[in-house]
Amino acid sequence: MGYKDVYASWQADPENFWMTQAEAISWDQKPTRALTSPDTDLYEWFADSMVNTCYNAVDRHVENGRGDQVAIIHDSPITNSIHKITFAELKDRVASLAGALAAKGITKGDRVIIYMPMVPEALEAMLACARLGAIHSVVFGGFASNELAVRIDDAQPKAIIAASCGLEPGRVVHYKPLVDGAIELAQHKPEFTVIFQREQEVAALKDGYDFDWHGFQAGVTPADCVPVEGNHPAYILYTSGTTGQPKGVVRHTAGHLVALNWSMKAIYNVDPGDVFWAASDVGWVVGHSYICYGPLIHGNTTIVFEGKPIGTPDAGTFWRIIDEHKVRSFFTAPTAFRAVKREDPKGEFLAKYDISHLRAIYLAGERADPDTIEWAQNVTGKPIYDHWWQTETGWTIAGNPAGIEALPVKIGSPTVAMPGYDIQVLDEGGNQMPAGELGAIAVKLPLPPGTLPTLWNAEARFRKSYLTTFPGYYETGDAGIIDEDGYLYIMARTDDVINVAGHRLSTGAMEEVLASHPDVAECAVIGVTDQLKGQLPMGFVCLTTGVNRPHEEITAECVKLVREKIGPVAAFKLCAVVDRLPKTRSGKILRATMVKLADSEAFKLPATIDDPAILDEIKVALQGLGYAKG
Repeated sequence: MGYKDVYASWQADPENFWMTQAEAISWDQKPTRALTSPDTDLYEWFADSMVNTCYNAVDRHVENGRGDQVAIIHDSPITNSIHKITFAELKDRVASLAGALAAKGITKGDRVIIYMPMVPEALEAMLACARLGAIHSVVFGGFASNELAVRIDDAQPKAIIAASCGLEPGRVVHYKPLVDGAIELAQHKPEFTVIFQREQEVAALKDGYDFDWHGFQAGVTPADCVPVEGNHPAYILYTSGTTGQPKGVVRHTAGHLVALNWSMKAIYNVDPGDVFWAASDVGWVVGHSYICYGPLIHGNTTIVFEGKPIGTPDAGTFWRIIDEHKVRSFFTAPTAFRAVKREDPKGEFLAKYDISHLRAIYLAGERADPDTIEWAQNVTGKPIYDHWWQTETGWTIAGNPAGIEALPVKIGSPTVAMPGYDIQVLDEGGNQMPAGELGAIAVKLPLPPGTLPTLWNAEARFRKSYLTTFPGYYETGDAGIIDEDGYLYIMARTDDVINVAGHRLSTGAMEEVLASHPDVAECAVIGVTDQLKGQLPMGFVCLTTGVNRPHEEITAECVKLVREKIGPVAAFKLCAVVDRLPKTRSGKILRATMVKLADSEAFKLPATIDDPAILDEIKVALQGLGYAKG
């Protein structure tokens, strides 16, 4: 069957389509039906089943004769080490950690926050939680203490599993003080922490509260897998909200298993035993779906990469890993290739390596610009497949189903809707737009298995964020077009979440931080185009009357403040002092106009602008930051 036949078979009988895919999962109690609706606009998949994620990702492969196959390759150019773990070894390690957690009282439904760098132990912590039916929430290692504290208060974890440190080229990131600071700031206090000590930095532990990873597991009874209901949350993953308050995306267990397992062959075209590599981080959804769960559930070898596309040691790192570990499918963000292209525009490092076994390269996390795709096609000679999805969906909304049928690539498009997704482009009234016309991208309900059923402890916010604008649809927050061939094009965000090197960040959250500066009366943050990172945040601050300190001092303090409160991941370096911000008569700041001005794009002066002369002042400030050159 080709793509159109597969998609048509899903359209004709969605429940039967997913029940058929569910046969690939090992159930403790098989589902009797695919879809249930506990409320008019809420949906759950395989809710009456009983199943365990860790069993499907680890134990069953050992039982089925794959115990000696490598499950995880840890490749760390930063520590100059490579470490391989088989499925049999992974089972023992995960069962031991789960047993230790169980001995400390972690049971089904308890939450555990994981704050780890790119080491195999991060995956082991996730799987150990899944083994017990505990709900993990992985927080990107390096997030500032106050950001971690917000997540502690929302998830209310019984424990935190962390590492003593993370490693960046040329520096050690001290994790333990960040964890301690977060616990101090949080209203909710976890009962204990488990610290994986790295030789680069051994953290001081508090007796009776902080437990050493290895000592914690000494002498414990390994834990068996605990079957959970199909609609039991597997994890909570926080994503930026437009208010600055993070949203806890919930992932139900059974649908997650079915969707990810199906996607590994259908989209990424790998067979069990193949090596699959997603060059992401466990703190992001790609790390959950395609470093940890998807590959392991499907029986693939997964690569945990601790390094950067350049500088660890050079722009040939990707190609070395693909060659050395015989990678079949490779998934990264366009920003990574932009960095490689900048260092090695002619692809000279690639000539040192053999990537003949690589079938295709997959890009996601942000819009893949045509220049980057064309460069990657030219230097690698491989198909480059852009695909589009979100933290909320957990897997591809639109992509190129290479394992079913490799469709022609249209540069600038993530290709077509995957089974399970009825993608439509709507106007403000919810009416379908003609082919080729720009509108809001929405997905007709119900969403497929593996997508978010709700937000953690925030059902009303879930409805307001995703279901209210277009009743009967999931609002993606993106705008775009669908062409006459059914190819989707993502054109812009419809809210103020910006994308910095594949990381979705809220400008609203940054504005809240800037506004906390004692000299700042008013501020705005926009996302401006950056060749390397896709977008960068740029701040404008209006000073409180009577402040006459040097502007350079104030903007430096603002940059430091955002770094402390949001974290280095925000890449906030551009900030200017201005007298006024451009606004509508009703007081709304014209951020979209400011973005166009910064990027030297043509724009129509909004009819509701209060004082057009303010834009001239903004342009001067932009030019001072190296923008608005046109």
